Amino acid sequence: MNGSATTGSLPHEVRSWRAGGRWVQTAAGRVFVRSGPGAGPTVLLLHGYPSSSYDFRRIVDQLEGRAWVALDFLGFGFSEKPRPHRYSLFEQADIVEDVVAGSVSGPVVVLAHDMGTSVATELLARDIEGALSFSMERVVLGNGSVILEKASLRPIQKILRGRLGPVAARLANRVLFTREFAQLFSARHPLSKDEAAAQWALLSYERGHRIMDLLTAYLDERVVHAARWHGAVRDWDKPLGFLWATGDPVATTAVLDGLRALRPGAAVIELPGLGHYPQIEDPGAYATGARRLLGIEDGPGT
Repeated sequence: MNGSATTGSLPHEVRSWRAGGRWVQTAAGRVFVRSGPGAGPTVLLLHGYPSSSYDFRRIVDQLEGRAWVALDFLGFGFSEKPRPHRYSLFEQADIVEDVVAGSVSGPVVVLAHDMGTSVATELLARDIEGALSFSMERVVLGNGSVILEKASLRPIQKILRGRLGPVAARLANRVLFTREFAQLFSARHPLSKDEAAAQWALLSYERGHRIMDLLTAYLDERVVHAARWHGAVRDWDKPLGFLWATGDPVATTAVLDGLRALRPGAAVIELPGLGHYPQIEDPGAYATGARRLLGIEDGPGT
């Protein structure tokens, strides 16, 4: 393995997360998958940019005995990072379908964060069309810039998205990443040194930090396909809820307000003061909200 982070240099908790998983071959490439047994419906966890399924490590044990499955999207975490490659939310949705087909029997409920919310809205659109390959009963979206014009993108996101993106990716390093990533956390729950080290190790695994510009293509897709994905939020005929940390400097409450306008009847749980990664900042509060919105607050089988 070449790159800034290899198996031997990974922090202990990251190595443990990796050791409990497996790789699944999909049409797009090999992706890393973690899962746990339990009652159904299976909870499908979809992570955001630029992180990985590791974000949910302190959530999966708080799902009241439910089966769960999480994956690293192509280009992220321990999954393959092909280059050159046109990374697309449509392809990531295809990958989710492949992973579910090989890992889950029975219906699924979805908990999605950040970029994962747009993968989830593509799954909603496919379900509306009758084209989704699995049964999806309930979806929870959290802190993702689904309505991009209402979000407050960080300067680095704008640079990576533009013509200087390849240069910015080549210059990426641990110090710059840590400084930028820390801005996503609240003052009450600042980014810890251990978390920063873990997130950098996962991002830089097999030189993943060098393709950060390629991975930001999803932002442009959110604009191009807004009508499809906003329409899916509005029109999907099953329970859809929003779990939102209100101190997020990127996917702000303006995004949540826009989603509420699209889906006035949606259940909403706000997590006051938490930043962009509430599942890391306050796993207990995040898990409690997720259980309620996923309909599993009373334990397995409910």
